[in-house]
Amino acid sequence: MALIVQKYGGSSVADSEKIKSVARRIARAKDEGNQLVVVVSAMGDTTDELIRMAQQVSEQPDERELDMLLSTGELISSTLLVMALESLGYKAVSLTGGQAGIQTDSSYSQARILRVDPQRILAELEKGNIVIVAGFQGVTQDMDITTLGRGGSDTTAVALAASLNAEVCQIYTDVEGVYTADPRLVSEATKLKEIGYEEMLELASYGAKILHPRAVELGGLYDMPILVASSFSDSPGTLICKEASMEVRNKARGIAQDTNVAKITVINVPDHPGIAAAIFEPLAKANISVDTIVQNASIENITDLTFTVARSDLVKAMSIVEPVIKSIGAKRCVTDSTLAKVSIVGTGMQNTPGYAARMFRALYEQGINIQLITTSEIRITCIIAEDRVKDAVQALHKAFELEIA
Repeated sequence: MALIVQKYGGSSVADSEKIKSVARRIARAKDEGNQLVVVVSAMGDTTDELIRMAQQVSEQPDERELDMLLSTGELISSTLLVMALESLGYKAVSLTGGQAGIQTDSSYSQARILRVDPQRILAELEKGNIVIVAGFQGVTQDMDITTLGRGGSDTTAVALAASLNAEVCQIYTDVEGVYTADPRLVSEATKLKEIGYEEMLELASYGAKILHPRAVELGGLYDMPILVASSFSDSPGTLICKEASMEVRNKARGIAQDTNVAKITVINVPDHPGIAAAIFEPLAKANISVDTIVQNASIENITDLTFTVARSDLVKAMSIVEPVIKSIGAKRCVTDSTLAKVSIVGTGMQNTPGYAARMFRALYEQGINIQLITTSEIRITCIIAEDRVKDAVQALHKAFELEIA
């Protein structure tokens, strides 16, 4: 008997008919002799609607109370799913994140899981129950409810799978797996049979919305296989695992794009020790993630400093940076929120020359200007104009022959 953790996203449980369909899928897995722990997201756009309601009654909702509110979305879908399973004749029980043993820090809206105590889940499995867990949430040491941030249900599922020593964590969503590029942009995009944690983490971090990066990190840390598949079909999905296939293949594995990008440039920055810390430490304390950082060569001890943040963080970032600019004696600050990232990813690229040149050539031939470049051992990312993203992804997919990946 295998213990399997499944996760169903908001689109998979968006209405009563879809919830009943998910219940039938879970029932089939139970009939195959498996023990099942199922993590669910809130129905459809419930979380967005709850945020809108909060903003209608308060311009700045208290973070603790907002997390209490948002956690209710997953409670609704988890209890409805239990009812659907019971109507099919299966024993099931719903648990909140706290009841499932998920303990977090107190960073409301972006909480981190500190530990998982799965004893309640194990006790329910011993009773023969299918255990349905509300995703996206946990509790602090003081029993305050916290949420894990967007995509947090993915993290919940992988964390539970690791703590339970599950055979696999199955993530069911509205796509059939991980593709070489977004199929909505590239009709020739190919579904991958499997992909390594490292490659998937880069794709997820740089725009692929299939799986949350924190979930991939946990999977890699605990060597937990993650299957990404569709809840609307029986098509084989993509397995994210430690070792990808050893067979000869394209060294570039996929392309990611992200339009949630804004650039901030601090002009005429005095070039002396401590300036970078003065700018970036306050941003870090405000939980604003900085990606690409470029500093020009100093001329007469004056330089320009450019970095990118999520477009959704731009207003908050500027409210922090502008006072710092005055204190360090920089001239001014300019922003651009019309940008995007395109990235190519593949572990086979790290010891093979020519991939950067091929990427730059492909973009040049489409007349696409590169504003900034950032790299890792297995990734090359270019910052370009947002309105050229589709052209860029299509050109790169063709240049790297990913249709035969």
